[in-house]
Amino acid sequence: MIFSPVERMVAFRYLRARRREGLISVIAAFSLAGIALGVATLIIVMAVMNGFRHELLGRILGLNGHLGVYAPRGDLADFDPLAGKLRAVAGVVTVDPMVQGQALASAGKGAVGSVVRGLRPDDVRRRALIAGNLRQGSLADFEGEDAVLIGRRLADRLGLGIGDRLTLISPEGTVTPFGTVPRMRAYRVVATFEIGMYEYDSSFVFLPLAAAQVFFRTGDAVTGLEVLLDNPDRTAAASRAIVGAAGRAVRIVDWRHANAGFFNAIEVERNVMFLILTLIILVAAFNIVSSLIMLVKDKEGAIAILRTMGATRAAIMRIFFLCGASVGVIGTFAGFLLGLSFALNIETIRQWLQGLTGTELFAAEIYFLSRLPARVDAVEVVAVVGMGLALSFLATLYPSWRAARLDPVEALRYE
Repeated sequence: MIFSPVERMVAFRYLRARRREGLISVIAAFSLAGIALGVATLIIVMAVMNGFRHELLGRILGLNGHLGVYAPRGDLADFDPLAGKLRAVAGVVTVDPMVQGQALASAGKGAVGSVVRGLRPDDVRRRALIAGNLRQGSLADFEGEDAVLIGRRLADRLGLGIGDRLTLISPEGTVTPFGTVPRMRAYRVVATFEIGMYEYDSSFVFLPLAAAQVFFRTGDAVTGLEVLLDNPDRTAAASRAIVGAAGRAVRIVDWRHANAGFFNAIEVERNVMFLILTLIILVAAFNIVSSLIMLVKDKEGAIAILRTMGATRAAIMRIFFLCGASVGVIGTFAGFLLGLSFALNIETIRQWLQGLTGTELFAAEIYFLSRLPARVDAVEVVAVVGMGLALSFLATLYPSWRAARLDPVEALRYE
Protein backbone atom coordinates (compact mmCIF):
# COMPACT_ATOMS: atom_id res chain seq x y z
CA MET A 1 0.00 0.00 0.00
CA ILE A 2 1.44 3.37 -1.09
CA PHE A 3 0.66 6.48 0.96
CA SER A 4 0.90 9.99 -0.44
CA PRO A 5 2.65 12.77 1.53
CA VAL A 6 -0.70 14.40 2.30
CA GLU A 7 -2.13 11.12 3.67
CA ARG A 8 0.91 10.60 5.87
CA MET A 9 0.73 14.19 7.13
CA VAL A 10 -2.97 13.94 8.00
CA ALA A 11 -2.58 10.51 9.64
CA PHE A 12 0.29 11.61 11.86
CA ARG A 13 -1.57 14.80 12.70
CA TYR A 14 -4.53 12.74 13.92
CA LEU A 15 -2.18 10.68 16.10
CA ARG A 16 -1.01 13.85 17.90
CA ALA A 17 -4.08 14.39 20.01
CA ARG A 18 -5.27 17.74 21.22
CA ARG A 19 -6.54 18.30 24.74
CA ARG A 20 -10.09 17.27 23.99
CA GLU A 21 -8.82 14.13 22.24
CA GLY A 22 -6.72 13.05 25.24
CA LEU A 23 -8.74 9.88 25.91
CA ILE A 24 -8.11 8.66 22.36
CA SER A 25 -4.42 9.28 22.79
CA VAL A 26 -4.36 7.37 26.10
CA ILE A 27 -6.10 4.37 24.54
CA ALA A 28 -3.67 4.42 21.62
CA ALA A 29 -0.74 4.56 24.06
CA PHE A 30 -2.09 1.59 25.99
CA SER A 31 -2.56 -0.27 22.72
CA LEU A 32 1.07 0.37 21.76
CA ALA A 33 2.29 -0.68 25.21
CA GLY A 34 0.12 -3.79 25.16
CA ILE A 35 1.46 -4.94 21.81
CA ALA A 36 5.04 -4.18 22.85
CA LEU A 37 4.69 -6.13 26.12
CA GLY A 38 2.91 -9.01 24.38
CA VAL A 39 5.55 -9.38 21.69
CA ALA A 40 8.41 -8.97 24.18
CA THR A 41 6.93 -11.49 26.64
CA LEU A 42 6.30 -14.00 23.88
CA ILE A 43 9.89 -13.73 22.62
CA ILE A 44 11.29 -14.06 26.15
CA VAL A 45 9.13 -17.04 27.12
CA MET A 46 9.84 -18.89 23.87
CA ALA A 47 13.57 -18.27 24.30
CA VAL A 48 13.53 -19.54 27.89
CA MET A 49 11.51 -22.64 26.97
CA ASN A 50 13.90 -23.37 24.10
CA GLY A 51 16.82 -22.83 26.46
CA PHE A 52 15.36 -25.22 29.01
CA ARG A 53 14.86 -27.95 26.45
CA HIS A 54 18.31 -27.48 24.92
CA GLU A 55 20.15 -27.38 28.25
CA LEU A 56 18.28 -30.30 29.76
CA LEU A 57 18.67 -32.36 26.61
CA GLY A 58 22.39 -31.65 26.47
CA ARG A 59 22.92 -32.62 30.10
CA ILE A 60 20.68 -35.68 30.05
CA LEU A 61 22.23 -37.06 26.88
CA GLY A 62 25.72 -36.04 27.92
CA LEU A 63 25.44 -38.10 31.09
CA ASN A 64 23.18 -40.97 30.01
CA GLY A 65 23.90 -41.66 26.36
CA HIS A 66 21.39 -41.99 23.54
CA LEU A 67 20.55 -45.70 23.78
CA GLY A 68 20.61 -48.25 26.58
CA VAL A 69 21.15 -51.90 25.67
CA TYR A 70 19.99 -54.42 28.31
CA ALA A 71 19.42 -58.13 28.67
CA PRO A 72 15.77 -59.24 28.34
CA ARG A 73 15.93 -60.22 32.01
CA GLY A 74 18.56 -59.75 34.67
CA ASP A 75 22.12 -58.59 34.10
CA LEU A 76 24.03 -58.55 30.83
CA ALA A 77 26.76 -61.20 30.68
CA ASP A 78 29.58 -61.43 28.09
CA PHE A 79 29.22 -57.72 27.54
CA ASP A 80 32.68 -56.98 26.09
CA PRO A 81 32.19 -59.09 22.91
CA LEU A 82 28.73 -57.55 22.52
CA ALA A 83 30.13 -54.04 22.97
CA GLY A 84 32.74 -54.75 20.30
CA LYS A 85 30.00 -55.73 17.83
CA LEU A 86 27.96 -52.61 18.61
CA ARG A 87 30.94 -50.30 18.10
CA ALA A 88 31.10 -51.52 14.49
CA VAL A 89 27.53 -50.35 13.80
CA ALA A 90 27.31 -47.28 11.58
CA GLY A 91 26.52 -44.11 13.58
CA VAL A 92 27.70 -45.52 16.93
CA VAL A 93 30.40 -43.38 18.57
CA THR A 94 31.00 -45.13 21.90
CA VAL A 95 29.65 -48.12 23.83
CA ASP A 96 30.26 -48.05 27.60
CA PRO A 97 29.54 -50.96 29.97
CA MET A 98 27.62 -49.77 33.02
CA VAL A 99 26.47 -51.03 36.41
CA GLN A 100 23.72 -48.94 37.93
CA GLY A 101 21.67 -49.18 41.08
CA GLN A 102 20.33 -47.21 44.02
CA ALA A 103 21.93 -46.82 47.41
CA LEU A 104 21.84 -44.66 50.49
CA ALA A 105 24.80 -42.27 50.60
CA SER A 106 25.79 -41.54 54.18
CA ALA A 107 28.35 -39.26 55.86
CA GLY A 108 28.72 -37.21 59.02
CA LYS A 109 25.96 -34.70 58.19
CA GLY A 110 23.29 -37.25 57.30
CA ALA A 111 22.20 -39.55 54.53
CA VAL A 112 20.49 -39.13 51.17
CA GLY A 113 19.22 -41.49 48.48
CA SER A 114 21.48 -41.62 45.44
CA VAL A 115 21.92 -43.21 42.05
CA VAL A 116 25.18 -45.17 41.90
CA ARG A 117 26.67 -45.73 38.46
CA GLY A 118 29.74 -47.80 37.75
CA LEU A 119 31.80 -46.97 34.65
CA ARG A 120 35.33 -47.74 33.57
CA PRO A 121 37.69 -44.92 34.54
CA ASP A 122 38.68 -44.25 30.92
CA ASP A 123 35.01 -43.98 29.92
CA VAL A 124 34.40 -41.38 32.65
CA ARG A 125 37.44 -39.35 31.60
CA ARG A 126 36.20 -39.38 28.00
CA ARG A 127 32.86 -37.81 28.93
CA ALA A 128 33.29 -34.08 28.40
CA LEU A 129 30.24 -33.22 30.53
CA ILE A 130 31.94 -34.72 33.59
CA ALA A 131 35.62 -34.12 32.83
CA GLY A 132 34.95 -30.50 31.84
CA ASN A 133 32.92 -29.66 34.96
CA LEU A 134 35.10 -30.87 37.83
CA ARG A 135 35.02 -28.59 40.86
CA GLN A 136 37.54 -30.38 43.09
CA GLY A 137 39.98 -33.23 42.75
CA SER A 138 41.17 -35.04 39.64
CA LEU A 139 39.91 -37.94 37.52
CA ALA A 140 43.45 -39.33 37.55
CA ASP A 141 42.64 -40.70 41.03
CA PHE A 142 39.37 -42.28 39.88
CA GLU A 143 40.49 -45.92 39.81
CA GLY A 144 40.73 -48.95 42.04
CA GLU A 145 38.09 -50.25 44.46
CA ASP A 146 38.19 -47.33 46.90
CA ALA A 147 37.48 -44.25 44.74
CA VAL A 148 34.21 -42.40 44.29
CA LEU A 149 33.17 -39.36 42.22
CA ILE A 150 30.18 -37.35 43.47
CA GLY A 151 28.21 -34.21 42.60
CA ARG A 152 29.13 -30.91 44.22
CA ARG A 153 25.69 -30.39 45.76
CA LEU A 154 25.74 -33.88 47.25
CA ALA A 155 29.18 -33.16 48.71
CA ASP A 156 27.93 -29.89 50.23
CA ARG A 157 24.84 -31.55 51.64
CA LEU A 158 26.84 -34.29 53.36
CA GLY A 159 29.76 -32.03 54.29
CA LEU A 160 32.30 -33.95 52.23
CA GLY A 161 35.60 -32.82 50.76
CA ILE A 162 38.40 -34.47 48.81
CA GLY A 163 39.78 -37.43 50.77
CA ASP A 164 36.71 -37.81 53.02
CA ARG A 165 34.86 -41.11 53.28
CA LEU A 166 31.41 -41.66 51.79
CA THR A 167 29.50 -44.73 52.93
CA LEU A 168 27.14 -46.42 50.48
CA ILE A 169 24.40 -48.63 51.91
CA SER A 170 22.74 -51.07 49.51
CA PRO A 171 18.97 -51.67 49.81
CA GLU A 172 19.70 -55.39 49.25
CA GLY A 173 21.23 -56.61 52.48
CA THR A 174 23.18 -59.74 53.31
CA VAL A 175 21.09 -62.60 54.68
CA THR A 176 22.53 -64.08 57.91
CA PRO A 177 21.19 -66.49 60.53
CA PHE A 178 20.31 -63.41 62.58
CA GLY A 179 18.36 -61.75 59.77
CA THR A 180 19.16 -59.42 56.89
CA VAL A 181 22.14 -57.19 57.56
CA PRO A 182 22.52 -53.98 55.47
CA ARG A 183 25.43 -54.19 53.05
CA MET A 184 27.64 -51.12 53.22
CA ARG A 185 31.01 -49.97 52.00
CA ALA A 186 33.03 -46.78 52.54
CA TYR A 187 34.75 -45.04 49.62
CA ARG A 188 37.20 -42.15 49.38
CA VAL A 189 35.98 -39.03 47.57
CA VAL A 190 38.54 -38.26 44.84
CA ALA A 191 36.68 -35.56 42.89
CA THR A 192 33.43 -33.59 42.69
CA PHE A 193 31.59 -32.36 39.60
CA GLU A 194 28.91 -29.78 38.85
CA ILE A 195 27.19 -30.05 35.49
CA GLY A 196 24.48 -27.49 36.30
CA MET A 197 21.53 -29.89 36.65
CA TYR A 198 20.30 -30.21 40.21
CA GLU A 199 19.14 -33.82 39.98
CA TYR A 200 22.56 -35.02 38.85
CA ASP A 201 24.66 -32.75 41.04
CA SER A 202 22.77 -33.74 44.19
CA SER A 203 22.20 -37.47 43.75
CA PHE A 204 24.65 -39.10 41.30
CA VAL A 205 27.61 -41.14 42.55
CA PHE A 206 30.16 -42.68 40.18
CA LEU A 207 32.26 -45.74 40.99
CA PRO A 208 34.87 -47.54 38.88
CA LEU A 209 33.14 -50.41 37.07
CA ALA A 210 34.95 -53.16 38.99
CA ALA A 211 34.06 -51.55 42.35
CA ALA A 212 30.40 -51.22 41.32
CA GLN A 213 30.29 -54.89 40.28
CA VAL A 214 31.55 -55.86 43.72
CA PHE A 215 29.14 -53.54 45.56
CA PHE A 216 26.04 -54.63 43.62
CA ARG A 217 27.23 -58.26 43.34
CA THR A 218 26.78 -58.55 39.58
CA GLY A 219 29.87 -60.72 39.21
CA ASP A 220 31.35 -60.43 35.73
CA ALA A 221 28.11 -58.99 34.31
CA VAL A 222 26.85 -55.43 33.92
CA THR A 223 23.36 -53.99 34.07
CA GLY A 224 23.60 -52.60 30.54
CA LEU A 225 25.54 -50.83 27.81
CA GLU A 226 25.31 -47.08 27.16
CA VAL A 227 25.48 -46.24 23.47
CA LEU A 228 26.37 -42.77 22.20
CA LEU A 229 25.40 -41.93 18.61
CA ASP A 230 26.71 -39.29 16.24
CA ASN A 231 23.11 -38.10 15.75
CA PRO A 232 20.65 -38.43 18.67
CA ASP A 233 17.69 -38.10 16.28
CA ARG A 234 18.56 -41.35 14.50
CA THR A 235 17.79 -43.66 17.42
CA ALA A 236 15.19 -45.71 15.51
CA ALA A 237 17.56 -46.70 12.69
CA ALA A 238 20.41 -47.29 15.14
CA SER A 239 18.21 -49.52 17.30
CA ARG A 240 17.35 -51.75 14.35
CA ALA A 241 21.01 -51.98 13.36
CA ILE A 242 22.04 -52.82 16.94
CA VAL A 243 19.46 -55.60 17.21
CA GLY A 244 20.80 -57.10 13.98
CA ALA A 245 24.45 -56.77 15.04
CA ALA A 246 23.94 -58.13 18.57
CA GLY A 247 23.20 -61.66 17.40
CA ARG A 248 21.13 -62.34 20.52
CA ALA A 249 18.06 -61.06 22.31
CA VAL A 250 18.53 -57.59 23.78
CA ARG A 251 16.24 -54.88 25.09
CA ILE A 252 16.84 -51.33 23.84
CA VAL A 253 15.63 -48.12 25.48
CA ASP A 254 16.28 -44.82 23.69
CA TRP A 255 16.46 -41.39 25.30
CA ARG A 256 13.05 -40.36 23.99
CA HIS A 257 11.26 -43.18 25.78
CA ALA A 258 13.38 -42.87 28.93
CA ASN A 259 12.55 -39.14 29.26
CA ALA A 260 9.28 -39.01 27.32
CA GLY A 261 7.16 -37.64 30.18
CA PHE A 262 9.67 -34.91 30.97
CA PHE A 263 10.10 -33.54 27.45
CA ASN A 264 6.40 -33.92 26.61
CA ALA A 265 5.57 -31.79 29.66
CA ILE A 266 7.98 -29.08 28.48
CA GLU A 267 6.47 -29.12 24.98
CA VAL A 268 2.88 -28.91 26.28
CA GLU A 269 3.82 -26.05 28.62
CA ARG A 270 5.57 -24.25 25.78
CA ASN A 271 2.50 -24.48 23.50
CA VAL A 272 0.11 -23.39 26.26
CA MET A 273 2.29 -20.40 27.15
CA PHE A 274 2.41 -19.38 23.47
CA LEU A 275 -1.39 -19.50 23.28
CA ILE A 276 -1.92 -17.56 26.51
CA LEU A 277 0.60 -14.85 25.69
CA THR A 278 -0.81 -14.45 22.19
CA LEU A 279 -4.01 -13.28 23.88
CA ILE A 280 -2.11 -10.27 25.22
CA ILE A 281 -1.36 -9.15 21.67
CA LEU A 282 -4.97 -9.87 20.69
CA VAL A 283 -6.32 -7.72 23.52
CA ALA A 284 -3.98 -4.90 22.48
CA ALA A 285 -5.26 -5.25 18.90
CA PHE A 286 -8.83 -4.79 20.16
CA ASN A 287 -7.65 -1.61 21.88
CA ILE A 288 -6.46 -0.37 18.48
CA VAL A 289 -9.95 -1.05 17.11
CA SER A 290 -11.65 0.89 19.91
CA SER A 291 -9.23 3.84 19.72
CA LEU A 292 -9.62 4.09 15.92
CA ILE A 293 -13.42 3.93 16.12
CA MET A 294 -13.37 6.75 18.66
CA LEU A 295 -10.97 8.69 16.44
CA VAL A 296 -13.24 8.24 13.41
CA LYS A 297 -16.24 9.39 15.44
CA ASP A 298 -14.32 12.43 16.65
CA LYS A 299 -13.06 13.31 13.15
CA GLU A 300 -16.34 12.97 11.26
CA GLY A 301 -16.40 16.68 10.43
CA ALA A 302 -12.77 16.64 9.26
CA ILE A 303 -13.45 13.56 7.14
CA ALA A 304 -16.43 15.29 5.52
CA ILE A 305 -14.33 18.36 4.70
CA LEU A 306 -11.59 16.18 3.18
CA ARG A 307 -14.20 14.43 1.04
CA THR A 308 -15.65 17.74 -0.18
CA MET A 309 -12.09 18.85 -1.06
CA GLY A 310 -11.72 15.86 -3.36
CA ALA A 311 -10.30 13.11 -1.14
CA THR A 312 -11.48 9.69 -2.26
CA ARG A 313 -12.83 6.95 -0.01
CA ALA A 314 -9.64 4.99 -0.63
CA ALA A 315 -7.57 7.96 0.57
CA ILE A 316 -9.65 8.26 3.76
CA MET A 317 -9.27 4.54 4.35
CA ARG A 318 -5.49 4.75 3.89
CA ILE A 319 -5.26 7.68 6.35
CA PHE A 320 -6.95 5.78 9.18
CA PHE A 321 -5.22 2.55 8.25
CA LEU A 322 -1.92 4.38 8.63
CA CYS A 323 -3.03 5.71 12.05
CA GLY A 324 -3.72 2.26 13.41
CA ALA A 325 -0.86 0.52 11.63
CA SER A 326 1.62 3.03 13.03
CA VAL A 327 0.62 2.08 16.57
CA GLY A 328 0.91 -1.63 15.74
CA VAL A 329 4.24 -1.37 13.92
CA ILE A 330 5.88 0.81 16.57
CA GLY A 331 4.57 -1.42 19.35
CA THR A 332 5.67 -4.62 17.61
CA PHE A 333 9.21 -3.46 16.94
CA ALA A 334 9.52 -1.95 20.40
CA GLY A 335 8.50 -5.33 21.79
CA PHE A 336 10.96 -7.06 19.46
CA LEU A 337 13.87 -4.94 20.73
CA LEU A 338 12.80 -5.26 24.38
CA GLY A 339 12.24 -9.01 24.19
CA LEU A 340 15.47 -9.71 22.33
CA SER A 341 17.53 -7.58 24.71
CA PHE A 342 15.96 -9.24 27.74
CA ALA A 343 16.33 -12.79 26.38
CA LEU A 344 19.99 -12.34 25.49
CA ASN A 345 20.82 -10.97 28.95
CA ILE A 346 18.32 -12.86 31.09
CA GLU A 347 20.87 -14.55 33.36
CA THR A 348 22.62 -11.22 34.04
CA ILE A 349 19.26 -9.62 34.81
CA ARG A 350 18.37 -12.50 37.13
CA GLN A 351 21.63 -12.14 39.04
CA TRP A 352 21.08 -8.38 39.34
CA LEU A 353 17.53 -8.82 40.63
CA GLN A 354 18.69 -11.46 43.11
CA GLY A 355 21.33 -9.10 44.44
CA LEU A 356 18.83 -6.23 44.59
CA THR A 357 16.07 -8.16 46.38
CA GLY A 358 18.21 -10.60 48.35
CA THR A 359 16.03 -13.54 47.31
CA GLU A 360 16.65 -16.59 45.15
CA LEU A 361 14.59 -16.17 41.97
CA PHE A 362 15.59 -19.44 40.29
CA ALA A 363 15.91 -22.31 42.76
CA ALA A 364 17.89 -25.16 41.22
CA GLU A 365 16.03 -27.82 43.21
CA ILE A 366 12.74 -26.66 41.64
CA TYR A 367 13.82 -25.80 38.08
CA PHE A 368 16.47 -28.57 37.68
CA LEU A 369 19.10 -26.17 36.29
CA SER A 370 21.43 -23.92 38.26
CA ARG A 371 21.21 -21.03 35.77
CA LEU A 372 18.38 -19.52 33.74
CA PRO A 373 18.87 -20.54 30.11
CA ALA A 374 17.63 -18.73 27.00
CA ARG A 375 18.02 -19.78 23.38
CA VAL A 376 16.62 -17.36 20.78
CA ASP A 377 15.21 -19.07 17.69
CA ALA A 378 15.25 -16.68 14.70
CA VAL A 379 12.31 -18.44 13.03
CA GLU A 380 10.15 -18.11 16.13
CA VAL A 381 11.09 -14.45 16.57
CA VAL A 382 10.11 -13.73 12.96
CA ALA A 383 6.83 -15.60 13.51
CA VAL A 384 6.04 -13.58 16.65
CA VAL A 385 6.83 -10.27 14.94
CA GLY A 386 4.79 -11.29 11.90
CA MET A 387 1.84 -12.25 14.10
CA GLY A 388 2.01 -8.91 15.93
CA LEU A 389 2.04 -6.97 12.66
CA ALA A 390 -0.74 -9.09 11.15
CA LEU A 391 -3.05 -8.62 14.14
CA SER A 392 -2.32 -4.89 14.16
CA PHE A 393 -3.13 -4.54 10.46
CA LEU A 394 -6.31 -6.59 10.78
CA ALA A 395 -7.44 -4.44 13.70
CA THR A 396 -7.30 -1.31 11.53
CA LEU A 397 -9.41 -2.62 8.65
CA TYR A 398 -12.91 -2.17 10.11
CA PRO A 399 -12.40 1.36 11.54
CA SER A 400 -10.72 2.46 8.29
CA TRP A 401 -13.56 1.02 6.21
CA ARG A 402 -16.08 2.75 8.45
CA ALA A 403 -14.30 6.09 7.99
CA ALA A 404 -14.26 5.62 4.22
CA ARG A 405 -18.01 4.86 4.16
CA LEU A 406 -18.88 8.06 6.03
CA ASP A 407 -21.39 10.25 4.17
CA PRO A 408 -19.96 13.83 4.12
CA VAL A 409 -23.42 15.38 3.77
CA GLU A 410 -24.72 13.70 6.93
CA ALA A 411 -21.51 14.51 8.80
CA LEU A 412 -21.60 18.22 7.92
CA ARG A 413 -25.31 18.45 8.73
CA TYR A 414 -24.72 17.65 12.38
CA GLU A 415 -21.34 19.43 12.62
